[in-house]
Order: sequence, then C-alpha cells, then structure tokens
Amino acid sequence: MEYSHRPSNHSYYMMEGKKIIREQDTKVPNAAIFTINKEDHTLGNMIRKYDPNVLFAGYKLPHPLEHKFVLRIQTTSDYSPQEALMHAITDLIAELSLFEEKEAIKEKKEGLD
Repeated sequence: MEYSHRPSNHSYYMMEGKKIIREQDTKVPNAAIFTINKEDHTLGNMIRKYDPNVLFAGYKLPHPLEHKFVLRIQTTSDYSPQEALMHAITDLIAELSLFEEKEAIKEKKEGLD
C-alpha cells in the first residue's frame, strides 16, 4: 500500500501480532508488565484509574513514533495484575457507554428545543 493511499489512522490498525503482550515483572512481587500495541497516552491515562487492590500502575511510551505503551501494574497478593487490567478495561467501557448515552440524550433534548 502506498503512503498516499493509507487512511489517516493507519498506524493504529493491527496488521499482525498481538494487541497485548504480558510478561512477569521479576523485580517486584505480584506485578506484571503489559505492552499494549497500537495505542497511546489516551488509553494509558485512562487505565491508571484508582483501584484499592492496585498498589502501583504506571505507563511509558518507549518512543513517540511507536504506537504502543508499556503498562506496569502491581497489585495486592490476592488480586492479579491481569484481573486489575481486565477490571480497568471493563470499567472504562462502561464509563464510555454511559457518556455516550448522556450525550445522545443531550442532543435529543437540544433538538426538541
């Protein structure tokens, strides 16, 4: 595909490979490192939402031209980093759905006025 024919968001398409790669953090107990491909600061910031079972959550972008971020999560001993990530993603989807519903109601109400 020539560069001029690529869609503007081409860099975020998954052509091959995995979306999320998990590796155990050997330096810290009950921690994991997730490399999330084809995403950036937007998702990284949203996933760091507060969870009482998460002791640490932070992310970094390896390079500004690479469309991925590395997320490190450390949790309490009775809660896995994978569970924390899945709950964060589920909560994020629920919040975005609620936001979308509120905006639809707002638009409908403004259309009636």
